[in-house]
Amino acid sequence: MSKILSLFVFFFWFSISNAQNLDIDILKDINVNRNTNLDPFMKGVTNSVTPIVIGTPIVIYAVGLIEKDSITKQKAIFIAESLGASAFITLAVKSIAKRDRPYETYPEIDNVTEESSYSFPSAHTSFAFATATSLSMAYPKWYVIAPSFLWAGTVGYSRMHLGVHYPTDVLVGAIVGSGSAFLCHKLNKWINKKRAPHQKKLWE
Repeated sequence: MSKILSLFVFFFWFSISNAQNLDIDILKDINVNRNTNLDPFMKGVTNSVTPIVIGTPIVIYAVGLIEKDSITKQKAIFIAESLGASAFITLAVKSIAKRDRPYETYPEIDNVTEESSYSFPSAHTSFAFATATSLSMAYPKWYVIAPSFLWAGTVGYSRMHLGVHYPTDVLVGAIVGSGSAFLCHKLNKWINKKRAPHQKKLWE
């Protein structure tokens, strides 16, 4: 039994070690060999996250108020809920994982910007994908879905280009963001089932 346990521990350690090596190798390919002319653009993409994720539900809710449309207001609330869930999960995981930024561990990583929080998962990516996913679910049209996910994907890439996140930080951030939107969607569907039949529903 002890031999089996030792073997399991060895393979687990070996897998984690290889995953970490692959993580930093991919990041080096993206960051160290990057086109520095793209730095201002990537910083702009990264800096777009806060105004977009805050502004999206506010603008949609304002439209709902102006048009006196309760469904539009509910969609805005759903997007805000997705962001709230994403923020809660992301910050909780960060405080548990406490992973250092890649440039703190590997001096060869050229960080274009400084970050004060932990690395895993990427909050920018999480918020971007929560916004893109919830917006696409609220308005399932190709001209909403395509640019939303193109922007969210570029946000994730920008975090690696700028040297502030590992690929796994970005991948898990995307999963957390999208997952938060799906979770809130399921919750809204369950709540709507409890409503009276004559009431307007967000998810038909």
